[in-house]
Amino acid sequence: MISRDTEYFLLLNVGHFLDHYFILIFATVAALALSEGWGLSYSELLPYGAPGFAAFALCALPSGWLADRWSRDGMMCIFFMGIGFSSILTGFAQNPFQLGAGLLLMGVFASIYHPVGLAIVTGRWRKTGMRLAVNGVWGNLGVGSAALITGLLIDLASWRAAFIVPGLIGIAFTYPYYIVSKKIRQDSTPEEQGVTSHQNIAYGPKWRVLLCVYMITLLGNVIFQSTTVALPEIFDERLTGLADDISETLSLLTSQSATIIGVLAFLVFAAASLAQLVTGFMLDSIGAKPTILLVMAVQISAFLMMPGLQNLAAFAVSLGFMLGVFGQVPINDFLMAKTVSNKARARAFGLRAMVSFLALSTALPMISVIHVNWGFDGLFHILALCSLTILLGSQIFLKTPPRAASDRSIFQR
Repeated sequence: MISRDTEYFLLLNVGHFLDHYFILIFATVAALALSEGWGLSYSELLPYGAPGFAAFALCALPSGWLADRWSRDGMMCIFFMGIGFSSILTGFAQNPFQLGAGLLLMGVFASIYHPVGLAIVTGRWRKTGMRLAVNGVWGNLGVGSAALITGLLIDLASWRAAFIVPGLIGIAFTYPYYIVSKKIRQDSTPEEQGVTSHQNIAYGPKWRVLLCVYMITLLGNVIFQSTTVALPEIFDERLTGLADDISETLSLLTSQSATIIGVLAFLVFAAASLAQLVTGFMLDSIGAKPTILLVMAVQISAFLMMPGLQNLAAFAVSLGFMLGVFGQVPINDFLMAKTVSNKARARAFGLRAMVSFLALSTALPMISVIHVNWGFDGLFHILALCSLTILLGSQIFLKTPPRAASDRSIFQR
């Protein structure tokens, strides 16, 4: 029988999956259905999704403030209900302005999850590294599933169904979450009781740790966004020979290089996302400082090896840097949990989400400028420099916790 604690964590993971899934429905709908149905080009449709993405980031801080002042579980119920309802409304849009309004509302409710859900995960369980890693994998699954399921719903029904069906599912999770979270509050476990008095690991003065956190947030998100956005185009430039060889090996009647390149990119993303589990284990076992050292060393080595590579060698090294890129994801949340008090943690995660938005908005124009002038080899050198800055900064700003404190933090969780 599944324990109540496991049910609670599972529902939080489902929330992370849905959060990333809902925010990416529009991208597939705009590409596959609306541009033809409404007589607008893909580039003309994209601006209508911009307010939703902006709300997704900018409303994170007020969402965290409300959660800290009122109720985190209450905010999660609003998340499930609100994102589902707004998705259904978007599915009934009759023109681009109504669509944009629906997406804006979706962004407002989607902004709830990261500050609130992560505050719950890091505030309830002591093995925060592995919990954050598992939770992150669920979020990645939401990203990977959005295009696949949305495309399937468009083919089976319509683009409206691609918003309405997931919306109904989101609403359906509201009641289970309310019941489970209510029982959790009424019957707190010994593990939860221990967390409330848990003293954070001493990684140094709070201002230095937070400075390190926001440095990693800014540069790490530039690296993350640059690699995840650019990888399909990198593969299109450098893996065409490998794609043709695969087509020939599979005895395909016509060249399917675009499809094969898409599959190769998906395989890299799927395999690399599992690196978060390794990072989570390391964070719980040896702490943040040595984990950052290893993850950044992997990134730097792979980025510096990548220039000039083609086909199988490029594929192998790209898997290496994506392992490092995905592996860095739980680190910031872990440090935040060890530094910020549980009472103010949702607000801290909300502020971090806003910093992430600044980095994400910077990455796309940066890729464009660098690619036009120096190609992707120039981008790899820039990203290696970002990784080196994170490595050096983290080693300077973070203290190594005393051995005894570190041991207690591992075995008393």
